[in-house]
Amino acid sequence: MCGIVGYTGFRDAYDIVINGLRRLEYRGYDSAGVVLETDKGEFEVKKTKGKVDDLVAISKALKSTSKIGMGHTRWATHGVPSDNNSHPHLSNNGKIALVHNGIIENYDTIKTMLINKDFEFKSETDTEVLVNLIQYFMDKEVTLDFPEAVRYALNEVYGAYAVSVMHEDFPGQLVIARLGSPLAVGIGEDEYFVASDASPFVEFTKEAVYLEEGHMATISLESGIDIRTIKENTKIEPAIQELKLNLEQIEKGGYQHFMLKEIFEQPKSILDTMRGRLLAEEGIIKMAGIWDHLERLTNAERIIIIACGTSWHAGLIGEYLIEEFARVPVEVEYASEFRYRDPIISSKDVVIAISQSGETADTMAAIKLAKERGAFVFGICNVVDSSIARYTDAGAYTHAGPEIGVASTKAFTAQLTILSLIAIKLGNHNGNLGKADFMRLITELESIPKKVEEVLNSVDEVVKGIAKKFADATNFLYLGRGYNFPAALEGALKLKEISYIHAEGYPAAEMKHGPIALIDENMPIVIIAPKVGHYDKIVSNVQEIKARKGIVIAVINKGDTQVAAMADYIIEIPETSECFSPILASVPLQLLSYYIAVERGANVDQPRNLAKSVTVE
Repeated sequence: MCGIVGYTGFRDAYDIVINGLRRLEYRGYDSAGVVLETDKGEFEVKKTKGKVDDLVAISKALKSTSKIGMGHTRWATHGVPSDNNSHPHLSNNGKIALVHNGIIENYDTIKTMLINKDFEFKSETDTEVLVNLIQYFMDKEVTLDFPEAVRYALNEVYGAYAVSVMHEDFPGQLVIARLGSPLAVGIGEDEYFVASDASPFVEFTKEAVYLEEGHMATISLESGIDIRTIKENTKIEPAIQELKLNLEQIEKGGYQHFMLKEIFEQPKSILDTMRGRLLAEEGIIKMAGIWDHLERLTNAERIIIIACGTSWHAGLIGEYLIEEFARVPVEVEYASEFRYRDPIISSKDVVIAISQSGETADTMAAIKLAKERGAFVFGICNVVDSSIARYTDAGAYTHAGPEIGVASTKAFTAQLTILSLIAIKLGNHNGNLGKADFMRLITELESIPKKVEEVLNSVDEVVKGIAKKFADATNFLYLGRGYNFPAALEGALKLKEISYIHAEGYPAAEMKHGPIALIDENMPIVIIAPKVGHYDKIVSNVQEIKARKGIVIAVINKGDTQVAAMADYIIEIPETSECFSPILASVPLQLLSYYIAVERGANVDQPRNLAKSVTVE
């Protein structure tokens, strides 16, 4: 949640910060602000409720006035979106400016103490408490320098944070720190960049330092980057890494929205996820994260998959895959519940943690708990050098590329690809999947990118037409069986996220246990009905819906006439093995949610109340 940008160098800091905030607006977009240090050593601050464009409208006069500054785009936690609650926040003496991503959980206790010391507060935020705590330490100990005061203050708070701080009396310095929320430092020639991820500075430098958990850094042109531990003040040598990100990946490329671009990128993102790992002609699945720990994984008494949101739906499909092919018991847990219910975990368990961003706070906390209990933790994420990637025992990147649209699309199908590779590899290794079945599955999996491309080319206009008819619907029901039950959940989630239409996903057989009461001539029901698995049962479900005058939108295999004859609208996808059908079925459901949202005039890439990377509880 929230995006941070900072800069010091020879360029116009305003332009760098504003353009960086535009790149990070997917992280939060209910308010935005910027602070610049002028030639006179004073702060100029502009902030407002709304989006980055609203900030630009009130701050254009700041252009070309400074070579150092920082900005913020907010997703509200403490306090409603408002001008006063927007970042940056200033200390009472006006000398310290701070932007913050995260939550300070003990802010109320500190705020009470500061009020008793005659500090005043203009906002409802926990962030204003932290900036004034830094002032408090500098007032209390006049010999304390700026970075040390920041360190003192951070040792008094608990929660999750990424912060960037400036001080008028320490010109040219940026002090940054992280605990639970990511921060990256871009290192250029005579310039430094700070951001929540590397996208704001990718066109300026390919060298970056990712701040580690519990570390802070002081950055200036004169002294470079000085990294320390927050607790002990131990000096850390920066580990410079080469960025793999390129500018084209984070631009729209002619599409109206990032979400549509990312839906259409799925043939490539799935192929990139398989590239070098799936060698079908040679009969090989080659994954270092699996191969190096094969015995640990195949000898697990139980696999626990932990995730949130869309990644949790991928985990449900992973459960079907692993249990069918590897015959290892699997449980799928919401990370947010897992960490609080005192789960039974042993050293014989394997935990698979799934996260698009690799920074999801609940998933990260669940991983820490699992490791404390002795479990082996395998991570699946999309962002190189993210917290989850660094903290897990082993893992696999999805290689889906940057996903800017808040509603996850290509990351989901890439996760399903990784989980398919893992399940098939484990099943083959432990003898539960014979050679013939193994070869059949990997050959079919290799064909999935082309089949996804076929879906995109054939159903786009069909889905667009259906979307026009149902843009004013108030409720949707999504049904699926077996592997496609989680796909129904994911389809419903996508519609909720970006169109704001209430939608629920159900196992098709559960329709008779409650949801059937909702069905009438006004209820659109999306049913995933490939001609595999329990097809006859799905046919019965369609008949039950039509007997109650429900409107059926059916996702079927090409050439299927039975369901097509009963459905009101059909969306055809190619045939594939049942285990891979959620990948193909998800694509038209993503398009359906997208086109309905567009018809309704919704902000597709930045749906209300949501942010891409959930780094707070």
